[in-house]
Amino acid sequence: MSQSDIKTIPNQRKHITVNGIVQGVGFRPYIYKLAKELKLNGFVSNSSSGVTIEIEGMEQAIKSFLNRLPIEAPPLSDISEIQSKDIQAQNSTSFIIQLSESDKAVQTLISPDVCICDDCLNELMDQSDRRFHYPFINCTNCGPRYTIIKSIPYDRPFTSMAKFKMCPDCQREYDDPANRRFHAQPNACPVCGPEVWYEYNTSAEIAAEDTDCFEQAAADLIKGNILAIKGLGGFHLAVDAANEMAVARLRDRKNREEKPLAIMVADVQTAEKLVHINSTEKKLLTSEQRPIVLLLKKKNLPVAENVAPDNKRLGVMLPYTPLHYVLFAYLKQRYTSGTDPIFIMTSANLSEEPIAVSNEDARARLSNIADAYLMHDRDIIIRADDSVVMEVNDQLVFFRRSRGYAPRPVFIKENGPSILAVGAELKNTICLLKSNRAFLSQHIGDLENLRANEFFESTIEHLQKIFEIKPEAIVHDLHPGYFSTQWAKEQQDIPIFAVQHHHAHLASVMAEWHLDEPVIGIILDGTGYGYDKTIWGGEILEGDYLNVKRLACFEPMPLAGGDAAINEPWRIATAYLYKNFSNEMPDLPFMNNRPVDIIKQMIDKNINC
Repeated sequence: MSQSDIKTIPNQRKHITVNGIVQGVGFRPYIYKLAKELKLNGFVSNSSSGVTIEIEGMEQAIKSFLNRLPIEAPPLSDISEIQSKDIQAQNSTSFIIQLSESDKAVQTLISPDVCICDDCLNELMDQSDRRFHYPFINCTNCGPRYTIIKSIPYDRPFTSMAKFKMCPDCQREYDDPANRRFHAQPNACPVCGPEVWYEYNTSAEIAAEDTDCFEQAAADLIKGNILAIKGLGGFHLAVDAANEMAVARLRDRKNREEKPLAIMVADVQTAEKLVHINSTEKKLLTSEQRPIVLLLKKKNLPVAENVAPDNKRLGVMLPYTPLHYVLFAYLKQRYTSGTDPIFIMTSANLSEEPIAVSNEDARARLSNIADAYLMHDRDIIIRADDSVVMEVNDQLVFFRRSRGYAPRPVFIKENGPSILAVGAELKNTICLLKSNRAFLSQHIGDLENLRANEFFESTIEHLQKIFEIKPEAIVHDLHPGYFSTQWAKEQQDIPIFAVQHHHAHLASVMAEWHLDEPVIGIILDGTGYGYDKTIWGGEILEGDYLNVKRLACFEPMPLAGGDAAINEPWRIATAYLYKNFSNEMPDLPFMNNRPVDIIKQMIDKNINC
């Protein structure tokens, strides 16, 4: 074929839609570079459907583009679908990144929040870098996502970064396709970005600003003070994990008597001095999600016994924001050689309430807990607690699926109607089903107080807004007394359906493992309101998504104290022992210093059972 023949071959043009987690993860810069490399013209933009691309050029270059697109995609992206169609060539002469378009059919996925990447961490600790010790450093590969999004598409004007106008240096990075911060929506620096400060609960005046904050915070932590630290999805309460008196003071103020507290350490090497870590657990600790990982304790670890009393495991997490890393850098300066800073990082709330997210909320609710506050002015749009996980036989098991994972969906086999599932009373999360995607919310908590109930309602509203889902039906727990059940019944002009608690557990496991045949399920999560209007617990069920049959269960037993027995399972154990052994029941260690005789009397007289 002659050169003149090649010139007469007309260009082709394709319209491409990429759906999945493709916004806020460096996807448009990636498409830009790939198109430039292959000498293709056209554009790329964010849309409510994901990312829209039009490319024009030689047929072979377009084929290469389509082949390489999913293979070389950015590491934080997660492509669920690519659609392409031929369209009329427009003789484009360049490839550009367009302003985001908007349409009504929202199909895109939103990236969870991501821990600081190695490149940003290196810059954070480089004294010659303009972002040295800047606690809000980020790029297209890391940083806040879900917790700062008001609506989609994921562009700066629709996030809590909208109020921070980029300085010329940041704007140049943002506009440069060769830069790691090309179209990084939260891009900022000390000149133009969010600011951090330190204040005490005894005064509204600022005690320290900029890096002086971390100097002051480190000094106070070492003294045993309790700090409220504003993080990614809310405030943490931090205290020296080696200081037993400080830990006891935190428990007393937080009204958390025995439940284990999680710790944060600077690195894996420090964690290995405290707990046993296998290769799978190490991957979890260092993953981009940075969850709390439940790990087996070592003997004689340098952590106060009252951090996780009578527990073989310790909840451990690594720093995941630049703010955490800067704080640890200042702490290390104050520790003697061979001693490592180890600090409790627990949700900043009174027991069972949602975590504080705004500065005003923290001052109002934490003034009787925290001695001081490490605050900043980047707003948290949606709260997200730390996720809690454990490795079991090389499998990831969630105890709490929240920051780092939400709102990533669970994909199911078939498309279905848009449904809102509102969850149960305790450890609540909600779920929105759209097509073949089940969008799970972050951890909401126990729906037993006004703040938790408001958080429940705002989470439903927020997820419906950002994914533009209008439910065609609502599903609630069979229990008539749950707040979530009552909320569902109050909604107007929409069908509602009740599902038995343990059947829901069976179906959720089936969905997680993509099972569509009838199964036998053993459900031992606790209590659930039964079809016979009694409290069930300890069930062996046979069934599928639609139907279930109860094959066996624990013998029904009086719940001495009602709901108190659910929160204090020793009461249930006492009831079973009393039922089977009467007054000859064995004297077991868990009964020590507990009112066992009163429980017996309550059962005998059927008082509050």
